[in-house]
Amino acid sequence: MWTHKAWPGRFLPQPLPASERLRAYAGWCTAVEGNTTFYATPARTTVETWAQQTDPGFRFVVKLPKVVTHERRFAGVEAEMRAFLDAIEPLGERAVLWTQLPGSFGPPDVEALGRFLRRLPADRRRAVEVRHPEFFTDPGSTSLLEGALAEANAEWVPFDTTVFFQSPPTSEAEQDAWAKKPRLPRRTRALTDRPIIRYLGRDSIEETVKGWRPWTEVVAGWLREGRLPTVFVHTPDNNEAPALARRFHNEVRALVPGLDALPEPEPIEPATLF
Repeated sequence: MWTHKAWPGRFLPQPLPASERLRAYAGWCTAVEGNTTFYATPARTTVETWAQQTDPGFRFVVKLPKVVTHERRFAGVEAEMRAFLDAIEPLGERAVLWTQLPGSFGPPDVEALGRFLRRLPADRRRAVEVRHPEFFTDPGSTSLLEGALAEANAEWVPFDTTVFFQSPPTSEAEQDAWAKKPRLPRRTRALTDRPIIRYLGRDSIEETVKGWRPWTEVVAGWLREGRLPTVFVHTPDNNEAPALARRFHNEVRALVPGLDALPEPEPIEPATLF
């Protein structure tokens, strides 16, 4: 996601053609989650514009199609995966293949996941997000999944919602997220040199910032080890997400002074009538 109804005029220039929105977003952040690819494989020409709007170091974490992960559970998806891999090819090594699995995908399904991951192109980074509670609470299931991911050189993506679920929702956006987001323990172990974190805070900036403090230490530790983490900061309404992402980066940079600064966003001109 690189645009949001609350961002134009605040984080993105307004008006702005669709073909330039990613470029403007990339002035705020250096990575993006590709959620739309879950619902439909984009045209290759569209992906080419994504590559053109971003610098070589910009990271894309692109979600595999729903038909592959949720509907067919990796069975008989060769044609769909060929089309998907061809479409995102213009992104090259900047693209991470993000396999997000439903809560019903449990330990008995790990073998199928492993076979699928090992068939992916060797030059593509892989990341997997699971939501079945046993992977987090049962040591045997944790070990089983970690083994399958390690064999395929794939990362385990934690979706940290622990802060969000600490108190009841107070807004319509929080109520919607309360019904949809998974309630799972926080996981802070990285399996590869490119860990990925998805963090969900609250509509309250203060609560969101307080809740991510454990992650700043974890991320700083990874950086000192030579890893290159990617962190996505969400709130239920996502209205302040770009600014919050930069604030998180600044807090980590205070712990790791050698970390490069984020790019400077282009100035937002005030809206005019003419």
